[in-house]
Formats: sequence, structure tokens, C-alpha cells
Amino acid sequence: MTYTQTGDPTIREHVQAWQKLDVDQQLALFWFIYKEMGSSITPAAPGASTASPEIAEGLFNQVKELSHEEQLQLQRDLINKADSQLSRQYGSLGDTTKLLFWYRLSQGMDNGTIIPVPSDYQLPLEAEALFNKIQVIPFEQQITLFRDYVAPMGAEPKAGAEI
Repeated sequence: MTYTQTGDPTIREHVQAWQKLDVDQQLALFWFIYKEMGSSITPAAPGASTASPEIAEGLFNQVKELSHEEQLQLQRDLINKADSQLSRQYGSLGDTTKLLFWYRLSQGMDNGTIIPVPSDYQLPLEAEALFNKIQVIPFEQQITLFRDYVAPMGAEPKAGAEI
């Protein structure tokens, strides 16, 4: 699945800054965003008309069956585009469904079914600075940013392969 980022320079700049963080910082930033803005993201992610909630839920259910260490590794693998069955399944999803999947992961982290960010974790300065920038952009741009961030993750589905 080929992905082209939005033409908005602010969004592109924020996505690139996010991708420059190390993988665990990227995951933590997403968690902090969910904790801070989850109530406003909630209606946008699950209610999006192009999302496939059953597909996102099916992938989420596979992830929650993994050990916490495997859950963390899968999240890292998605960011790193590692080639695995779950990463290819994710890679075959539509962009809004990918966003919904990450939203479900955040909910799982909140309720303990997905490995949580340590309670004493502090965002590094560069991640915190980006977090502060994201909080002040308009809601529609935030959703576009999140979609542009999650869209290129995962592995390309292999032609003719079972996923």
C-alpha cells in the first residue's frame, strides 16, 4: 500500500519530527496524546465512515492475546515496518482503520489488556516539545497528523500471500 502524506507543511513537519524520535519515544508520545486528547479523538476514530471497526477489532484481539513483551515488540515492529504476519495485516488496512486500531491499543493500555507505558515515564524534551505543538493545532489537523503518522507503518502485504 503506497502512501502519500498530506500536502500541509505543518502536518508534514510534525510527522517528520515524530518519526525522528526513537521508536519507544514515538509510542510514548502517542500514549500521551491519547491520555490528553483521547476524549476528542474518540468520536473521530471509531465514527469515521471509512473505518472498518470489525477489522481493527479483529487485529486488536490478536494483539491482546500476546504477552505484554510481544505486544510491545509488535508496536515497535509496526513503526519499523518489520515483516511479520500481524505487521502485514496492519499494512493492508486503510488509513482510518489503522488510526482506529491505534486508538483501540490506547484503550487497551488504559484498561491493562495492552502493555502500559510505565506510570513514571517522562517524555524527553524533544517529544514533549512536539506534544505541545500538536496540542495547539486545530482538531482536523490533529486527526490528519495522526492518520499521516500511522498510515505508512506496518509491512507491505506480499502478493498472493495469506495475511
